[in-house]
Amino acid sequence: MSTASETEVPAEFAQALRELGLAGADTVVGAPLTGGVSSDIWLIQTPQGPVCAKRALAKLRVAADWRAPIERNRYEARWMRIANEAHAGCAPRVLGQHPALGVLVMDYLPPAEYGLWKHRLRAGHADPADAAEVGRVLGRIHGYSARRPDLAAEFDTDTIFFDIRLEPYLLATGRKHPYLASRLEHLVDITRSHGVALVHGDVSPKNILIGADGPVFLDAECAWWGDPAFDIAFCLNHLLLKCLWTPAAKPGFLASFDALAEAYLQAVDWEPSIALEQRAAALLPGLFLARIDGKSPVEYVTEDAQREQVRRVARELLKQPVTSLRSVRSRWAEELGR
Repeated sequence: MSTASETEVPAEFAQALRELGLAGADTVVGAPLTGGVSSDIWLIQTPQGPVCAKRALAKLRVAADWRAPIERNRYEARWMRIANEAHAGCAPRVLGQHPALGVLVMDYLPPAEYGLWKHRLRAGHADPADAAEVGRVLGRIHGYSARRPDLAAEFDTDTIFFDIRLEPYLLATGRKHPYLASRLEHLVDITRSHGVALVHGDVSPKNILIGADGPVFLDAECAWWGDPAFDIAFCLNHLLLKCLWTPAAKPGFLASFDALAEAYLQAVDWEPSIALEQRAAALLPGLFLARIDGKSPVEYVTEDAQREQVRRVARELLKQPVTSLRSVRSRWAEELGR
């Protein structure tokens, strides 16, 4: 994300910070952070130092008509607190959340110390060690929450998750590919039927900082008590697609895919890892196709020939599902080698 010059912040942000005890009566100034489609985000100066504040949008900044409940950052704050209990420092520290105004305030993590994983990957720096650590920490978060089923009551977000993830990704894609609609609907049903852990819902390189002590997960607006297979499939999907963005780094992306999947599956102790892997491997092609033909296509796949490569592999794997993540990766590597 980048910043603009400082200016007076929107009234809702100023009011929220004052009522949370994070700002005084003086004019509250900051700079908007660019890069998000689902929230207004600001870097704000306070007497305690710089903070990051965000307010969820009712209509996301995408071409399609994509709407979601604005109370979702209440659950984002809860996800961050629980994630930090599971693995200290793996999410920004929450400084306050104003339910009525929908404003979440957290620590600001300076780019000089925390590099965005997406930027590293774009530059071709696909380090399997980074990917493995993402997998390990994500597995710890899922495992910690799975051992605390009482947390489910704090994340009654089925409607939000459906509106911001399952419908715009899988069901919307089914409308573009009617012959695959029943298969994509089945994936939705399977995903909704495995409520066993706390799911982030947007585990993407754009939402992961790499710091000296490991990954920091951002933007948990989709937080949900559900199937952890969604998180791992969602993240691995990006490593496959990045092969089209920076082709020279393809070996690193594929090695990172393997490292992340292996580290994550080694951390799975709340259910048989083979069962979770089968669900993730079945879901991954649906998400793969969704980033081409759903409501949120990736911005960097711009050529028709590339889109057809994704469609070809996704269609095949949706019609004939595989049971391992490595099989999905191998089929994509085969396609890229043509």
